[in-house]
Amino acid sequence: MVVLSCKDIHKSYGIDVILENVTFNINESEKVGLIGPNGAGKSTLFKIITNQLEQDSGELFINKNKTIGYLAQHLSLDSNNTIQEEMFTVFKDLLALENKLKKLENLMNEPYDPEKEDYHNKIIKDYTMCSELYTNRGGYTYKGEVSRVLKGLGFLEDDFSKPINILSGGQKTRVALCKLLLINPEILLLDEPTNHLDLDAIEWLEEYLKSYKGTVIVISHDRYFLDAITSKTIELINGHINCYNGNYTTFLDLKEKNYEIQLKAYNLQQAEIKRQEAIIEKYRSFNREKSIKAAESRQKSLDKIERVKAPDKEEQLGHVEFETSIKSGNDVLHIENLSKSFGEKSLFNNLYLDIKKGEKTALIGENGRGKTTLFKIIMNTIKSDSGFSVLGKNVFIGYYDQEQSNLDDDKTVIDEVWDDFPELTTTQVRNSLAAFLFTGDDVFKKVGSLSGGEKCRINLLKLMLSKSNFLLLDEPTNHLDIMSREALEKAILSYDGTVLVISHDRYFLNKVINKIYELVKDGAKEYLGNYTYYIEKKKNPLRFQEEEEHLGKTKTQVQHEKKKKRELEKIQKEKNLKIKNIEIEISNTENLIEQLQQKLCLEEVYSDFDKSESINKQLVNSQKQLDSLYEEWENLS
Repeated sequence: MVVLSCKDIHKSYGIDVILENVTFNINESEKVGLIGPNGAGKSTLFKIITNQLEQDSGELFINKNKTIGYLAQHLSLDSNNTIQEEMFTVFKDLLALENKLKKLENLMNEPYDPEKEDYHNKIIKDYTMCSELYTNRGGYTYKGEVSRVLKGLGFLEDDFSKPINILSGGQKTRVALCKLLLINPEILLLDEPTNHLDLDAIEWLEEYLKSYKGTVIVISHDRYFLDAITSKTIELINGHINCYNGNYTTFLDLKEKNYEIQLKAYNLQQAEIKRQEAIIEKYRSFNREKSIKAAESRQKSLDKIERVKAPDKEEQLGHVEFETSIKSGNDVLHIENLSKSFGEKSLFNNLYLDIKKGEKTALIGENGRGKTTLFKIIMNTIKSDSGFSVLGKNVFIGYYDQEQSNLDDDKTVIDEVWDDFPELTTTQVRNSLAAFLFTGDDVFKKVGSLSGGEKCRINLLKLMLSKSNFLLLDEPTNHLDIMSREALEKAILSYDGTVLVISHDRYFLNKVINKIYELVKDGAKEYLGNYTYYIEKKKNPLRFQEEEEHLGKTKTQVQHEKKKKRELEKIQKEKNLKIKNIEIEISNTENLIEQLQQKLCLEEVYSDFDKSESINKQLVNSQKQLDSLYEEWENLS
């Protein structure tokens, strides 16, 4: 059943067309990914669906029996409430019932007056009715649900009583997401829901949405997240909509095939149009009545042809390439026994890290664990409480700050770059900016007026121009659209320097990372692989043990070790079989000893000297044999 549909939706701002003839249907319980480059109009479409904006033309249908919940990137909350109080506003009807039940309980505790029997009966009746209603609406479970959702999205029990007005922007977004999930609307619109969530919270949200019974439409650049929860993908590009059945990975495959088909059809038609135009021009050049009529006839036929549109193509970053001006030594970073606290808040203790030349390493961990702080210690902008951090020979750091705090809002785009690299010519600066999609008058915009994605591109350009050999990247894919993320991944993969990155982008971590350090309170746990390896290793610590043992060894060494391992396994197998046989002998011998001891207690035996002596000898020999078996068993074990 269709719960939401758009037909020929059009929206413009002046001469800028944002949405053009947007048409699609979404069925009940579908999980849909809405993707497209930054500025394509995704959030505008959400605002039209939620009646925050009105389309210029077109029709919008929403099933009148369905409620809509919308998580925008920027939300306002009641800053006077605590986090828990804000969650409880979702259950105001239940809270009202709670108060009513308390009042009725107080009235029921009043002394019984026989003359007011009807009054007392009414109180009991009201209490019974309210109690049933309270139970049916989840009165005894809603507080547990509030706690489950808050903890799932990264809040601790101690955070519940914090006032909203002291929270960071990211924490407020998480509060708004918690509230929306508790409201439980039938149609859920989410705009970048994984921003400001750590990996555990993202995984929790994935599982929550997988089991969500309603319809979900999500705007996201988190490709791993889209793959996990969506079964339909709507691409918004150049104002147009393209619909694909499948998650993000399926969409990529289908999009490439469709693009090739559309491009071939477009090129074939363009070639035919040019051929017909050449014939028409030739007929006209004859300048005879018959040839002119033939030209006009062909032109009419040509004008009636339904033109194939050129396939949509996203504006992409130009050639992004990180280079090094000088090679570093093999030892890039060594951290030993490092610790850092702020007041009573301990971020990490006893931290050891070793990073070698050419490694692409990720630093992950829960929010607030001190990952960005560790970067600042490495750059010597803040001091550790104990231990030390040492850079290797000829190591030059390039730092990408997720907060963009190194940008001057009052400068123009071109001055922001040129001031840091004054040796570049005008042409070099303009060409570099153009590769990062700053063309024409864009270069004279004030940095303060740029979007988050545009500021990211400036910092990435400055990082590229620095030619550093050790890149510290703090959430580099935040605010970047999918095409920009893929350009960044390609650049890092071909980079011959060393990378240490903080990221919650699991797709990115899978593609470019070959080592992960998980930052915990008592140090860091090392995982020698990408994100998928990290997950598998956490689930099954012994899964990759053999591969890790062979890391860095030659093929001959590995073969020799495998042969030696097989020989040891054979010896161990024989040993285990021998132990098993000895255990059987021990059991049989103990049974025999028990039988002999029982015989000695019989009158017919202890009254007969010869029988008694014979059994005693058997008993002594059996005991000696048992002692020998136990000694052999202990040696083998």
